[in-house]
Amino acid sequence: MNDVIHAIGFILTFGLLFMAIIIGEYYYWRKKGQNDVYNVKESAANITTGVLYKVVDGLAVALFIQFFYEYVQGFGFQYQPQNMLLGIFLLFIACDFFFYWFHFTMHKVRWFWSVHATHHSSQRMNFSTALRQNFLLDLNFGWVLWWVPLALIGFDKNWAIIAIEANLAYQFFLHTELTQRIKGLDFFFNTPQHHRTHHGNQTQQIDTNFGGTLIIWDRIFGTFVSHEKAGEIKYGLTERQSITLNPLKINLDEFLAMLKDVWVHKDLRILIKSPNWVNEKYPQKN
Repeated sequence: MNDVIHAIGFILTFGLLFMAIIIGEYYYWRKKGQNDVYNVKESAANITTGVLYKVVDGLAVALFIQFFYEYVQGFGFQYQPQNMLLGIFLLFIACDFFFYWFHFTMHKVRWFWSVHATHHSSQRMNFSTALRQNFLLDLNFGWVLWWVPLALIGFDKNWAIIAIEANLAYQFFLHTELTQRIKGLDFFFNTPQHHRTHHGNQTQQIDTNFGGTLIIWDRIFGTFVSHEKAGEIKYGLTERQSITLNPLKINLDEFLAMLKDVWVHKDLRILIKSPNWVNEKYPQKN
């Protein structure tokens, strides 16, 4: 019960902080005369999806994810850092490294993309876009790709939760057009400019800049695209673009489209192939 209370407290604390920042950014752009950066109804839908996601996520962590983490931990290396600062640094690096691959997989496998597509379906970039998340994220078990490696290494569960939540909190601040290049930091760290490219729907922008806190993984694994090479950025999806402002439909449209494709084509490979594989395999029927 205490874990549930802590989860609710965390949600309320950061929820209020993020809401204050969103309101501040909204009025900043209005004062600048750029009223197209925010659409109030869309932002309300984004915030609602964020609340749905975070409530389910908090309950999932409190009720079963943390226990699964401890179970898996017993089969791993059971790493115990002798130096606390070194341990925190290694956890930070490991957490971000495995997020990169988790995020990469969400773009490459339709089962995971069907949930992550919600986040990319916004056609605007502002702080409320960061909250446009899918409440199914924990229920489709994508989190296993991020949490299990940390458990197998042996990182303490409570520290791992802090590292994961801190990583996600940092990513909130990537969803804005307020900043341009941040020289001196943007070689190693993910920045709003890098992340805007990630959200772009043009050919040279798709499947790039997957990093959470750090951008070095993209540089190492060849998925980095600079702002200069990205060109003009347009936001939204290239296929099955959601136009609804209904939070439930924003969450479920792509997931239901995936299930429909599986049913129509009687092909379970659709679940594990790339998001657009069904269009390539069955062009006549789409």
